[in-house]
Formats: sequence, structure tokens, C-alpha cells
Amino acid sequence: MPTFVHGKDTEVYLDEFVMSPYFNSADVTLTNETAEVTSFSDSSKAYILGLADGTLSLNGMWTADTDGSDEELQAILGSATAPNITIAEKGGTIGNRAMIARTHETNYTISNPVGDVSTVTADFQGTSNAGLLGTMTYGITGGFQLTTGSSIDYNVLGNLSGVDGAAASSAGGAALLHVVTNSIPGVTTIKVQHDTVAGFGSAADLISFTGVGASTKTSEMVVCSGAVNRYIRVTASTAGSSGSITFMVSFARF
Repeated sequence: MPTFVHGKDTEVYLDEFVMSPYFNSADVTLTNETAEVTSFSDSSKAYILGLADGTLSLNGMWTADTDGSDEELQAILGSATAPNITIAEKGGTIGNRAMIARTHETNYTISNPVGDVSTVTADFQGTSNAGLLGTMTYGITGGFQLTTGSSIDYNVLGNLSGVDGAAASSAGGAALLHVVTNSIPGVTTIKVQHDTVAGFGSAADLISFTGVGASTKTSEMVVCSGAVNRYIRVTASTAGSSGSITFMVSFARF
């Protein structure tokens, strides 16, 4: 019996913000162009694969809240720096699927119907050259969640549960971090580790994010090349002596 997922459990992260309360639809489209190579000897049309493309669309409610939908969607429109976006399917469980993206916002629409709630629509175009994404085909790719997105006290940071990727891979990958709350008065170090065994007896660092400063919210995507072992996890530590931090990390293999 297939395991289906209800859309109501989707979580949306945009840079250092949790945007789930503002949106009610998140759509990702991945396409691949074809070029016709039909010749006189063919009895039917023939094609070869061409350029890949990816787009993302967010729809929801308009609000003037600080860090709300209108403020953040207007802020990134036309920005030279592509925003980091995670769409977490059935968010909050390590190992569940996620789409990670570094895409340019191309359209922002506000609708104010006389008999209904004010709404927003934002469209994003994936690009393979959005900063560091030379190996990320669409600018958008599917991976899995490595954290729950829940708050963690400074004194219980450490190794989180691992995810079984079913097999090792050889083409690298990308990890996307969103730090959405942080009251720790010291630098927090967050890494992605991999291992050949589920117990992580010989875990090695795969990706290290820039140290998260005291009480700082941030977002960062880091790409790695080469071999990625079967098992993946997040580990975190801090020099701080109080407070808590809330962050989401997802990882996609190439």
C-alpha cells in the first residue's frame, strides 16, 4: 500500500524565515527540453534531451507582519542574490523528503478581492549559475530532511538521527541550512557528516556551514563534490552557555 502525504503538513523556509503560516500552496515544476533529430531514415520522430529547467511557485495570504509574506517577498524581488528555499514535505521528521532551491524570484503578485482575503503569488526561476549551483541541474532538486526544525537547547546539541540514503553516490551533493531562531550567545557550528555504516562509528565531515554567530539568524547552501556515503546526519555544537537554536537542514545528492 503506498504511503501518501497530506499537503497540510508541508513546511516552507525562505532564507532565515519560516514562511509556512503565510502560504497554502507550494508548487515545483522540473522540465527537460528535447531537440528533434528525426532523419529521412526514421519512421517516427526522434529526440535527444536538451536543457533542464526548474520553477517554483508559492501562493498564500498577504500580511503586513514584520518578516511576513509581503515584506519578505518584496525584499527578494530583483535581488542579485538568489534566495534559499526549502519545501519540506510532511515537515518535521528526519528522513522525509524535501525540495531545496536557490532560485530568482521573477514575479510577485498581490490580489485584493472585495469579498475575500488578500493573497500573494510568487514565482521563482531555477538557474544552474545562481552563485554556487554549477552542479545543481535545475537550481531546484529533491533531497531529504536532516533535522526536525524544532528548537534545541544549547546543552543538548550534538549528533542528530541519521538517514539511510540506500546507497553511496559519487557526484557530490548540496546541503541547505535555515537558522530561524537563535538565542545562543556564542558561535554555533553545524555540519553534515556521512559514513558507510548506520552507527556512524567512523563519521567524517561532508559539509561544514559557516559558523552561526551569537543570536544570529541566517541561511546558507553549501555544495560538495565527490563521494557521498550511504548514511548522512547533522551534528551541531556551540561555544555558548545558554539559549537555544532552531534550524532546518536538508541534503540532496547529485
